[in-house]
Amino acid sequence: MGFQDVLKKSFLEGFSSAELSTASIMVSMLVAGAIGFYIFGVYRVSSRKAFYSKNFNISLVALTVITAGIILSIQSSVVISLGMVGALSIVRFRTAIKDPMDLVFLFWSLSVGIICGAGLFEVAIIMSVLITAIVFLLERLPMKRESMLLLVNALSPDAEEPLKQILGKYAKAYRVKSRNLTAGGLDMIVELQIDDGAALVRDVGGIDKIVSVTLLSHDGEVTY
Repeated sequence: MGFQDVLKKSFLEGFSSAELSTASIMVSMLVAGAIGFYIFGVYRVSSRKAFYSKNFNISLVALTVITAGIILSIQSSVVISLGMVGALSIVRFRTAIKDPMDLVFLFWSLSVGIICGAGLFEVAIIMSVLITAIVFLLERLPMKRESMLLLVNALSPDAEEPLKQILGKYAKAYRVKSRNLTAGGLDMIVELQIDDGAALVRDVGGIDKIVSVTLLSHDGEVTY
């Protein structure tokens, strides 16, 4: 027997196929599905104030169960595990994740599937409880008011001075993000934090030579 045969034999013996009973497979899949439904509920509740995608939430449950099935299959045979690595290496997911929290829930589902497939149910349950506590506790932490963008279109650059006076009245601090002067007038974008946006828009709209006023919220970082 040559060196290659000895190496091959030792490799196969070290990664011998594991016998999985129907009961253990059912328990792993059911626990993964139960925690997947739990993740479904947490995502639904935590997304009540934001854009909610039901299809994405359903995919979290399915992904948990699918991942658990993959891990169980890998445990059953070294040949399947090698083939699975080769098959998954050519898969490319091109769906853009817009919200960082969606990425957290996606990784949570994958992790639960892997852990349940390995039979470590206590780890999956404890991890899920801790993640839930972290998500809801940090959500309740007081944060500074988000900044808004004020878009102003004026017929003359002379409108900038009265605009700054009104901004100083309503906002403790503001910053001019853009100032565009053309032959047709002045366009400005101002970042500010304000409580009464409706009153600000009314007062700015009352300035002479102001054509339009728009107040927008944005998804950027909060300015401290």
